[in-house]
Amino acid sequence: MVETGIGTGIEAGIMGPAAAGFVLGFSLIMAIGAQNAFVLRQGLRGEYVLPLVLTCAISDTILITLGVAGFGVLIAANPSALDFVRYAGAAFLFVYGAMNFRAAMKGGDALEEKGRTVGSLGAAVTTCLLLTWANPHVYLDTVVLLGGISAQYTPTWAFGLGAAVASFAFFFSLGFGARLLRPLFTNPRAWQVLDVLVGMTMWAIAAKLIWGM
Repeated sequence: MVETGIGTGIEAGIMGPAAAGFVLGFSLIMAIGAQNAFVLRQGLRGEYVLPLVLTCAISDTILITLGVAGFGVLIAANPSALDFVRYAGAAFLFVYGAMNFRAAMKGGDALEEKGRTVGSLGAAVTTCLLLTWANPHVYLDTVVLLGGISAQYTPTWAFGLGAAVASFAFFFSLGFGARLLRPLFTNPRAWQVLDVLVGMTMWAIAAKLIWGM
């Protein structure tokens, strides 16, 4: 009976931090951003969904691990490094947003029943990596914020594990759940609206990176 009580206590001690990490991690990830918009777009097309959601989730897991390990303090102490990432990320987001506006102006882009492959796997993964790692908000939210909060929980690795599970759950749901909207996006007009919304999102984030931090 004593052993059972000890085992239950250990499980409860792990589940509490893990649940807190999951809730906070999910709430941070679900906010619409450049990375999420890109995954949604690819999910609608059904192009390279598994590699892309794995790229996002694994990247988040690496960043979460760094934060839990204490690297958030180092990042917060080096604002010049964040400034470089901020301006580089803003430039990339501005160009990517312009590409979406251009696609919306051209029009005629829609999902065909048989699908249509646009670009290569390497190009898609590279874009996904840039949208993830060139965004300073990723470091501030995932490494600094999550890393700092994890120090309040014991064990900290359980908090980090919960946040990592949240990342996998969110990106797999977003990428593969987007197929439910595919019938809507056989209409070229719907795709134009999406391109405009994605372009606006990219430019809004770029502006926030330059003037809002």
